[in-house]
Amino acid sequence: MQTLTAGQQAPNFTLPDQHSKAISLSNLLQQSKVLVYFYPKAMTPGCTVQACGLRDIQSSLAEHGVQVVGISTDAPARLAKFAERDQLNFTLLGDEDHQVAEQFGVWGTKKFMGKVYDGLHRLSFLVNQDGTIDHVFDKFKTKDHHQVVLDYLQHRAPQQ
Repeated sequence: MQTLTAGQQAPNFTLPDQHSKAISLSNLLQQSKVLVYFYPKAMTPGCTVQACGLRDIQSSLAEHGVQVVGISTDAPARLAKFAERDQLNFTLLGDEDHQVAEQFGVWGTKKFMGKVYDGLHRLSFLVNQDGTIDHVFDKFKTKDHHQVVLDYLQHRAPQQ
């Protein structure tokens, strides 16, 4: 697994959202910076905590010129249920064949309860409007992911 790092160009992608509408990173970047966060599976406990944290700070993220896009390998129908159940106020994208996850370097070997398998690693990328990766968030717990992102934006991110 070769994860992208700060300073590298984020791969452009187009994936279906929770309404089966095609969404491209390049179009999103015309509006603002984008926090692209990868999570393993919609409607699981850890992923729900992470998504709800981001939901609850949307206005603060908007003040910093950042919009959120969550990516998992779930189908749009499951993403729609997740968004509705938890009143998520940001875009969820389905990367069912994990091609985008592979391009970002977040698809790889995982271990859980003695089992080894390939899966999506929980990482987030703050992408500048020019398409370069500003920061990679790889050290956080699901319950504090939103605060780690907000702290970075408030204290360390260069103003643009």
